[in-house]
Amino acid sequence: MFGSQLSEVDEFQSFDGPMENAPLARWERKAKALESSRSLNMNSAVTSGTTSRAKTPNNRTPRKTPQADRFIPNRSNMNMDVSRMQLNFGDKENGSGSLAAMDSGLCAAADSDDNTLGSVDYDMALANSLLGKRPFATSSGSIGAAMNDELDDHESGPERGPELGPDELGSKILSFKSKAPEPKQGYVNSLRVLYSQSAASTMAAPARKRTLRHVPTAPEKILDAPDILDDYYLNLLDWNKQNILAVALGQIVYLWNASSGTIEQLCEVPSDTPDDYISSVSWIQDGNVLAVGTGSCDLQLWDTDRLSMIRSMKSHAARVSSLAWNGPLLSSGSRDATIHNHDVRIAQHVVAELAGAHQQEICGLKWNSQGTQLASGGNDNLLCIWDAGQRTPRHTLNHHTAAVKALAWCPWQPGLLASGGGTADRMLRFWNTQSGACVNSIDTKSQVCSIVWNPHDKELLTSHGFSQNQLTLWKYPSLMRVAELPGHTSRVLHTALSADGQTVVSAAADETLRFWRVFEGQNASKKSKTTAGSGSTHGGVSSQSNRTGLRGLQIR
Repeated sequence: MFGSQLSEVDEFQSFDGPMENAPLARWERKAKALESSRSLNMNSAVTSGTTSRAKTPNNRTPRKTPQADRFIPNRSNMNMDVSRMQLNFGDKENGSGSLAAMDSGLCAAADSDDNTLGSVDYDMALANSLLGKRPFATSSGSIGAAMNDELDDHESGPERGPELGPDELGSKILSFKSKAPEPKQGYVNSLRVLYSQSAASTMAAPARKRTLRHVPTAPEKILDAPDILDDYYLNLLDWNKQNILAVALGQIVYLWNASSGTIEQLCEVPSDTPDDYISSVSWIQDGNVLAVGTGSCDLQLWDTDRLSMIRSMKSHAARVSSLAWNGPLLSSGSRDATIHNHDVRIAQHVVAELAGAHQQEICGLKWNSQGTQLASGGNDNLLCIWDAGQRTPRHTLNHHTAAVKALAWCPWQPGLLASGGGTADRMLRFWNTQSGACVNSIDTKSQVCSIVWNPHDKELLTSHGFSQNQLTLWKYPSLMRVAELPGHTSRVLHTALSADGQTVVSAAADETLRFWRVFEGQNASKKSKTTAGSGSTHGGVSSQSNRTGLRGLQIR
């Protein structure tokens, strides 16, 4: 023993020969481990008699329909009421036997008294009405077939229920899949059948019919307007809330009562000034006062009930071509490129002069309904927005390339202003007067002379010049053309809206006034039928005659 230990020590100290019991290198250990694992896999494959298939980790295709365990039903997809009825259907209720008894002796039951057959019919009718399926059917389907035979002899005519296919016989108690997605509205009938449409559901939610409003393209009435001035920059027409229309024909202002059809001459310029003429008219918002501007720089206030002048105010250096009321404050625009604000209650009537913004004649002037902003348009192609009480404009807009006469504030959206340009521009633009941004625009292909908003709907009416001389009804904000109203043979210079907001009158250089019923409200048809027999309207146009003249007012 001692000798063997010495030999081992000598072997260890000898560096010339190889080591017999030395530890294996790292690569040798790995190779040996890999070889042993391969042999183990081969042995297990031989033992099981099958070859293992290589699997790629984390590459499994996900299931599109989540499934429950094959032995555990999915309660969210189960109708508990129907399942409970299926389990308890064989109970002896209403005189019916058990499901097993019916399956084994249906023929005997058919030969028995009418009470047994009546109970079977009752059970089937009840199941049909509640479930829409035959409630009792065996694997062989004998009961369903026998029941159909019995019903053939027992029932006939329209009282018999519809035939059901083999797929509809019976219903499941336990469900092992997820619930189907909910159907869309209108695809569920009274029997709760998914993705089917019945007559009952169609009648419950009928399709909404699209109602189209008829727009008459012929005028309701035509008045002669001889000697009306063919001047784009003047404003010679206005209609007040008392249903009285004021129109300036040359040197005379006429009043036409639309309710009664009577005509009166209000005023005439002095005969010693043959070159003088009426350049603008405007009604006060609530009352019988008419403001009249003349070509001789004069501004007059007239009481239309007494047919007398209240006062005369002169402050401009040129003709007064545009007027706009804001309560007791009257704003006037002139060819001298200035705007004067007059307080008609005091002797020193000029309370503000707005100058410097425009360089040429001011032909358009409109206050908004709140009385907080004034819009002015001039022959210098500028549109100015003035805040009440300020001497400088809030916005000076130069988008138009021609004179800006047509101005109209939206009655149902505060801060929205529509403006139209002359022959060189032809653009209809819409403005946010708070920010000064142009929110919409369209090329009308002709001169825009005037604009009227529809107070009942999102529409507006524009009058035009060459080449069609038409009125155009637009839908807002889509700016789709709803209707074209032809008839005038010259440019349509002025328009005004009636007190009821349904009729628009247009005055053209062809010396005619035409009345268009384009803005009908919800009750307009009823009112028109009621007043048709009486020959008068409240806030509209009389239907006694369809052609009248204004100068002595001849009927032509």
